[in-house]
Amino acid sequence: MQVHKKISVLLIALVALMLPNACQKDLLDPAPKNNLSDATAFSTPDRFISLLNGLYDGLKNGAFYGSRYIVYGDIRAEEFINETTNNVTGFSVWNHTVAESNINDVNNLWNAVYYTINSCNIFIEGADANRAVVGDDAKVNAYIAEARFLRAVCYHSLLSLYCRPYADGNGSQLGVPLRLRAETGPGNNDLARSTVAQVYSQILQDLDFAEQNLLATNGTALLNTTRAHKNTAIAFKTRVYLNMQRYGDVITEANKIVSATAPFKSATGVAHELQANVKNVFSTPYTTTESIFSMPFTSNDLPGTQNGLGSYYNPGPRGIGDYSMNKSGIIGDSVNFPVADARRQFVFFNTPNSKWYMNKFAAGPEHLDYAPVIRYAEVLLNLAEAEARVNGLSQRSVDLLNAVHGRSDAATVYDLAGFASADALIAQILTERRIELLGEGFRNQDCQRLLSPLPGKSNIAAIDASSTAYIWPIPSGERAANKLCEPNP
Repeated sequence: MQVHKKISVLLIALVALMLPNACQKDLLDPAPKNNLSDATAFSTPDRFISLLNGLYDGLKNGAFYGSRYIVYGDIRAEEFINETTNNVTGFSVWNHTVAESNINDVNNLWNAVYYTINSCNIFIEGADANRAVVGDDAKVNAYIAEARFLRAVCYHSLLSLYCRPYADGNGSQLGVPLRLRAETGPGNNDLARSTVAQVYSQILQDLDFAEQNLLATNGTALLNTTRAHKNTAIAFKTRVYLNMQRYGDVITEANKIVSATAPFKSATGVAHELQANVKNVFSTPYTTTESIFSMPFTSNDLPGTQNGLGSYYNPGPRGIGDYSMNKSGIIGDSVNFPVADARRQFVFFNTPNSKWYMNKFAAGPEHLDYAPVIRYAEVLLNLAEAEARVNGLSQRSVDLLNAVHGRSDAATVYDLAGFASADALIAQILTERRIELLGEGFRNQDCQRLLSPLPGKSNIAAIDASSTAYIWPIPSGERAANKLCEPNP
């Protein structure tokens, strides 16, 4: 009787969490069920899918991967200049003046992430309790694996902004409250912060479970881009291990989906590979084999006001143009980023105000760009860096670098003999990441995982790794509700 009551409470909470999202027309489920009651939440196999779609909808919240988390990862560093001094769209993030009471960034992002985490926890418990409805344990495990993959992405996102990098004390610094059970009321608000290492350990447990239980393919290009499969979990593990500086593990994971030699391609599961033209990745239908995982949007399912990626980076009819490009940043490097490089098509000069802007996200006027989470190009660069750090001047590392750079700039071919040391090769790979992943939210992570300063820009000074501004404060909302949550020092 007690178990039945617990499941009933979980179902009520699950419906409360999912209904606001289920009303939207989502590409993951063109006709979601939107009249679920606690008695029917898991009553049919179709209900499982509808509720699972709600988890993805939480991830693409405008405050999270719908755009703002991606934007924050770039504007904390040096590639963009703020034009609007609008705190709603990240001005205090750009100039490193965020406070624990900030609503638009510090609190809203935290809330969106934990909302999704709790949604995942509720789904995991509810799905496990209702396995008989589906009648196929492997299928239920695959659904739970999707939820656990999304939970891992959530916790990794929190670590990248609110916590000291893993390299600072080998994960011994304060992480975030590690919530792994469904919360349906305020009774369990108080929870101390786990260490960074403990949170990373849970992330890896979730990703390992996901890899073991997800489908090898979801059957269509759309679903292989917008829902997790085995290779999605593997690809994300390469990012996690890179941020932990566990370079041997990066190689082990990447080798599962990257061939030994060029042309690099996944031989198992979804046949991931680079597109011949990088523009294809950022053009409709956004479902190329390079796009391992992206957040979809339609005209009936938009990221929301001032949330579209195009709005931040495009002036005029495409958006507000809160951020122009820093001419002293990577776009000013004509040696590593020459004019002939095809990725220059994502940079344009705006005559009315004589500034440069990024046009990587240009589907409008409704901001229909898919928000990129994982691309095959990132996996190749993760592997290239790990190879150089483990094996020194590695030919494979150079080949991987050439694969990414060469598809946009065929005139430049890097040669192993041209690098004086492994450090020189690694530096070139880091430069390539700035070019290839520009505007996709990686720059802050790439600085912090190496304990490098956040570079200065315009009139904003660089932020050293020892500065309290190097990471965000724990939100005031969390600390008010959770009496055991310590602030960042």
